Amino acid sequence: MIEIDFKRVDILIELALEEDVREGDATSLSVIPADLEISTRLVAREDSVVAGLPVAERVFKAVDSAIVFTSVVSDGSHVSPGAVLAEIRGNAAKLLTAERTALNFLQRLSGVATASAKYAKAVEGTETVILDTRKTTPAWRNLEKYAVALGGSSNHRMGLYDRIMIKDNHRELAGLDGEKGITRSVKKAREMFPLLEIEVEADTIDEVREAADAGADYILLDNMSNNKMTESVNVNAGRAKLEASGGITLERIPSIAAIGGIDFISVGALTHSVKAVDISMEECG
Repeated sequence: MIEIDFKRVDILIELALEEDVREGDATSLSVIPADLEISTRLVAREDSVVAGLPVAERVFKAVDSAIVFTSVVSDGSHVSPGAVLAEIRGNAAKLLTAERTALNFLQRLSGVATASAKYAKAVEGTETVILDTRKTTPAWRNLEKYAVALGGSSNHRMGLYDRIMIKDNHRELAGLDGEKGITRSVKKAREMFPLLEIEVEADTIDEVREAADAGADYILLDNMSNNKMTESVNVNAGRAKLEASGGITLERIPSIAAIGGIDFISVGALTHSVKAVDISMEECG
């Protein structure tokens, strides 16, 4: 399980609060008695997988360190509508100042975790694993990949630094030097970064064959039909791990997993187009 990078999170929280609060929460300062203390709770309004409670707590405490935040469930919990996620007590004005920023983190990350759980369920009972991608919100990658893992899917590479991935643009530019661009690219990558795994994106069966012959560790089958994926499995003959990607819908996943020999399915939608979960902050009593 990937862990939250709180050093990075604190920077995000600082930027988010500065964006929202600036010189002060004018409404709360003008309407709420300065010394009023209240108890509130965070409540889920729909079926979801919770992610981001430690981040939400950090937001509240960044606004007022005296706020008491008590999680009722843990990150990764599957909850139903009406479930209480956390209980919070503190200065009323400070709680309202922190509310939206805290909910923005919690709702977004819970949305990612909830989507991840749905995709993971679609391959349940098979050998295929769902992966996320680098299509993440800028600066939120650590958090969103954390939420993906909480939901039951797995993480692809974190960035450009931890796996070599020779995509179509790389192949085309390498091809300017002549034929066998994939072969040359794999060879050069292996020489320069011997400790990193190498993945090659393939659009055609010939590219699958060349990538497998070149010794790629992974081959990404880009926007292929199920029939073409089946042919790729046969051509690869178990030499590289195979990853299906591109145009993958939730409904299509079971049929891809049923092919056999497709080790991974990567889904950008896990992070780039999820719906935030409906969570509210309510005053107790």
